[in-house]
Amino acid sequence: MFRFSFLPIKSTFIAATLGFCSVSLSAHATLTSYTANGKDLVYSSVSDVTWTKDGNLLGTLFTSQGFNTVVNAIVAASPTISNTPNFISPTGSYTISASDFSVNGQTTWFGALAYVNYLNSIKYAGSNQWYLPTVANEEVGSNTSTNGTSKGDELVELFYQELNGTDFNSIPNTASFDNEQSYIYWSGTESATYPERPDHDSAWHFLTYIGYQDDDRRKDNLFYAWAVSPGKVVTVPEPEPVVMLLLGLGVVGGVVRCRRG
Repeated sequence: MFRFSFLPIKSTFIAATLGFCSVSLSAHATLTSYTANGKDLVYSSVSDVTWTKDGNLLGTLFTSQGFNTVVNAIVAASPTISNTPNFISPTGSYTISASDFSVNGQTTWFGALAYVNYLNSIKYAGSNQWYLPTVANEEVGSNTSTNGTSKGDELVELFYQELNGTDFNSIPNTASFDNEQSYIYWSGTESATYPERPDHDSAWHFLTYIGYQDDDRRKDNLFYAWAVSPGKVVTVPEPEPVVMLLLGLGVVGGVVRCRRG
């Protein structure tokens, strides 16, 4: 298989979700920005997933809450990550530490998985189903063949179908998202085919500075992580206020009956 090699150029409650379904190419693909449980999100009609509006939410959390505070919370929520045994993780159990993260929001593949586990532990925006984008077809290159035709490939579909990105150009800067990074984003899919690394120490990733999918980078590289949740995350009212209202009405009704008696 012929492969390109590029040097990266750095240039950003309760959930109700719709299940995954097969998607198809559509001229009416849209990105819908909205807020759920106080968090800014973007729904993708092509992939049927919800993205965080912030394309570097981890970096924003580091800035707003402090690097050590956030890392400690991530480690507490997900102290280890399981993966196929490999050179980096011989036993298949990798221990998360501060060295898996950078203050600018970049993280190892293991740290990226721990990060989405943390989002689930706090039910970010009301969802506990956050995950890293996946690769449906392990195909190296631009605008891959399964783009828009099967479940997965969320980064490829976002770049080409909904942001109207083009081959060998950077991710478009649109009003739909904040802090989208023109660099590299991790997927949650391990590499099983890269001939130079047959022991699963690399993972699939998407190069947003050229619109290119590849699997040649080791899991201990520091790239960005962009979380998605299946379907459209929506906020539903918490039950407690309703229960308290009903209990209150019951008490009032009892008092009225006592007075009448």
